[in-house]
Amino acid sequence: MRLYQNPLYRKLIVPWWDSELACALVLMFMFAVFSFGVIGVTVANDHLEYRSYIWVPATLVVLSAGVILSITVRLIRRYLNMKLKS
Repeated sequence: MRLYQNPLYRKLIVPWWDSELACALVLMFMFAVFSFGVIGVTVANDHLEYRSYIWVPATLVVLSAGVILSITVRLIRRYLNMKLKS
């Protein structure tokens, strides 16, 4: 149930996993995973015997970039919604 039952106070209840603090923590962790993946791609590209495994850090880079983009869009929409309501 996302809304209070009292019709005078229609405050939106945000789950804890969708709070700004949780989103900021996930963003920081995903930036660390993204940089780890970029370092992995460069190391795998430098060493000839590891080039066949470059898909592992490349997958980390692509997936973490997708999560970063998704959370950033969510936070921007929330911020713009709050600005329009004010």
